[in-house]
Amino acid sequence: MILETALWIPILMLLISGVIQFGKITYIYYSLRKTVYTAASYLAQQQGTNFCDLTDDANYQAALNFAVTGTSDGSGVPLISGLTTDMLEVTLECVDATSGAPAVCANAGCGSDIGAQRPDYVVVSIPAGFPVTPRFPLLTLPPISLAPSAAAPFGGVL
Repeated sequence: MILETALWIPILMLLISGVIQFGKITYIYYSLRKTVYTAASYLAQQQGTNFCDLTDDANYQAALNFAVTGTSDGSGVPLISGLTTDMLEVTLECVDATSGAPAVCANAGCGSDIGAQRPDYVVVSIPAGFPVTPRFPLLTLPPISLAPSAAAPFGGVL
């Protein structure tokens, strides 16, 4: 009985550590998904956002800072270790009138153009992915790239 226990303990420990690592990766993915949705929702509700030049827009910077640090000025500590605002990407989607499918807008909300289309969705994603390395005893595994994306319906005013 002692011999059988000695043979099964390493296998059970690997299974337990595997379940723990799976839980950690799932939690990080959930947190990343919540982060990108927070940024998308924040941006979609703002008034007067300049979607033509997002990098210089105060609403854009505040949304990304709020999603990553919990403060709109970016003074807080990142809520997810290793996540920066540079990893997040914002795109706009417009619903095609004929097919009803959303697609990336070329110049939605740009300036005061009479023909400028109002975006239907603000989409925030992590296109390059967020690397997470699972840790197992005596095993070195390659990092897993988590790339969540979230869309929020645009409700702001251009």
